[in-house]
Parts: sequence; C-alpha cells; structure tokens
Amino acid sequence: MKVAVSGKGGTGKTSIAGTLARSLARRGHRVLAIDCDSNPNLATSLGLDAAVADALEPLPTNAFAGDATVDEILTAYAATGPDGVRMVVGARVLEAGAGCTCGSHASVRGMLGEMLSSDADITVVDMEAGLEHLSRAGGTLRYVDHLMVVVEPYVKAVETARRTLFLAKELGIKRITILGSKVRDESERAVLERFCADEGVELIGVIPFDDAARLADRDGAPVIDRSPQSPMVRAIDALAASLEASWRQPVPA
Repeated sequence: MKVAVSGKGGTGKTSIAGTLARSLARRGHRVLAIDCDSNPNLATSLGLDAAVADALEPLPTNAFAGDATVDEILTAYAATGPDGVRMVVGARVLEAGAGCTCGSHASVRGMLGEMLSSDADITVVDMEAGLEHLSRAGGTLRYVDHLMVVVEPYVKAVETARRTLFLAKELGIKRITILGSKVRDESERAVLERFCADEGVELIGVIPFDDAARLADRDGAPVIDRSPQSPMVRAIDALAASLEASWRQPVPA
C-alpha cells in the first residue's frame, strides 16, 4: 500500500504522516516514509536522531533511470528510525538559485512505481504543501494507491482541497479521501462533511485540534512519543487501523 499525505501548509500533514507511519509500523508492517518536501521535516515527526537526519542525502536525480533496484537505493539513502520505520528524503533545496527539484521528484515517482520489488509493505509519502506534485510532468504521485488530502475546516483550506481533488482525479489516483485536521467541534466537522458530500469524496477521518501537537513541535519531539495518549495520536492510530482494514479487503473490479 502506498499512501500520500497532501494538504495546504500548516494543516499538520507532516505530524500526521510521521505519526501514521509509526502507528502502522507498530502494527507489524514494514514501513517506508518518503519526505517529499523541499524543506524536509518528516524526520522530526518520526523521531530520527537529528545528526542522522541532517546527514541524509536526497535521492539522486532520476535514480531509477538505470538498473538500480528499490532496495539498492534504500541501502544507500535510507535511515532507520524508531519502530523500524525507514525514511528517505525525496528532495531538499540546498542553495539559492539551484533550479527546480524535478529530477528528485522523478526519482520519487520511480520509487513508487517500483515498490513491489521492495521488502516494504507500506509506503507513506509526506508531500510538499501546494499542488505542484500533481502537476509535474508525469505526476509525482501517479503510482500511489491512496491520496489523503488533509484539510482544516476553513474556506481557504477547503478551496485548496477542491483544486487538489480535481488534479488528483485527472492523474488517475485509485483512492482519494479527505482527512479533517485541527477540528475543534461538531460545527467544524459539519463544514468538512458538507464539502465531502458536495464533492462526492469520503471523509476518512477527523483529527481533533490538540495542543499536544504544538508542544511536541516546540520540543522538537514526535507527538507519538511526547503525548502517546493524546486525542491526536489516538485519532491517527484509529486511522491506521482503518487503512489496514481497507488494504486487506479485495479491491472492487
């Protein structure tokens, strides 16, 4: 299963992606996490040692243009963090004026296309905020099985999600769902439910507003370690259970 987490900046998608990867690993899965943000922060949400994370090199341009296998690439570029989650950096901007990161995104697309040859059974991709990963030539996310669009219950976030859904459907992603984030009450949940009903898309879950996320970010710690019983972590663990159950069900013809 290859799951991508996308959303407008500030929705909490990186904390969600990191916690989801850890939760799935605790359920016995071999999880690969790909940080596809040009300003990568997924390592912190996963709990990788800072020195190890800083030493990670991004995937080389067009890494799969030759005969390299996924496992060979992972051996060279991945680091292993808590709960056995392996992580690679898909792209990183290292200097001003260096040009676009299209080659690195092509490598991520190639890796996603070749994951059946890897020993990882679940891949979680933390995407860059915005829409470019859906519009690049070939589409970075062309080979994911499931795109979760993280949405806060506000007009600007909902409009960004609407544009994301349009592009994701054009790209042919098999399953597209909405994941509510930072939801404070039933009225805010209703905003997301109405949006999903209007767009004909599933609301796969709702992550409540939780100060534990802010405190974890302040301390540079994964929320799953700092506040393991917080509402946010419990909601993401329930999401992991839901994904696991749906993954094991046969896909309708």
